[in-house]
Amino acid sequence: MSSETILLFDVGNTNTKIGFSTRDEIGPSFVLPTDPGGTADSWGLKLVEICRVAGYSHKDFAGGAVSSVVPPMNPILKNAVERFFSCELRFAPESIPLSLENKYERPWEVGADRLVTAFAGRQISDSENLIVVDFGTATTFDCVVGNDYMGGLICPGVLSSTKALASGTAKLPHISLEIESDVIRPGKSTADSLNQGLIFGFAAMVEGLSERLGKTLGGEVELIATGGFASKIADVCRAIDRVEPTLLLDGLRMGWFGTNK
Repeated sequence: MSSETILLFDVGNTNTKIGFSTRDEIGPSFVLPTDPGGTADSWGLKLVEICRVAGYSHKDFAGGAVSSVVPPMNPILKNAVERFFSCELRFAPESIPLSLENKYERPWEVGADRLVTAFAGRQISDSENLIVVDFGTATTFDCVVGNDYMGGLICPGVLSSTKALASGTAKLPHISLEIESDVIRPGKSTADSLNQGLIFGFAAMVEGLSERLGKTLGGEVELIATGGFASKIADVCRAIDRVEPTLLLDGLRMGWFGTNK
């Protein structure tokens, strides 16, 4: 393996995505439940097994890059990687500088995931005005004008909305988030009504909010979508210009190698 191969970690509230990267491309990725109750040893052993499955040795890595919104996970992963891989973890944005001017009123309040995806979107977009929509545990809208991170919106997530419906409804049928057509129509069953309501409802939310944000930002915007449900929503959402499934991992890759040239 390349001596420039690095580990990537996207530590979210629900899941942690683990990926591999060289300077030029993202490799395979795996998802584990985020478990801050675990130990450095338990996480280290899981990481060793993931690397084995992916065809890597524990000696292959120059380091690791992390975006984390779960602070208790940070020392666990740091200790796991140092012990089992003998390399250093760096955390964005603290030790992986991102070339964006953070205009948040309290800059330290912005989640690392939001900054990394905004940074990655800026690197791949030539548009002056950019919105990155991340369909994660929450649905976030992050706005970039030029090289300035302007802030954004935090809205309910697709999965959290689904769980909220399930917990409040005694006879709720299975929600598959699958629809048969990209044209909305009255649902013919409760399951169909729920699936269409969620998919088209989130598509309409993205269309409406992006239009309003565009007016505030002062011009036409490019909208990049990422996150687990991005492709499903993009199929029926005219506001989404492109889907980038690995945008956050790409941001970590670009940030790491940008600081290690």
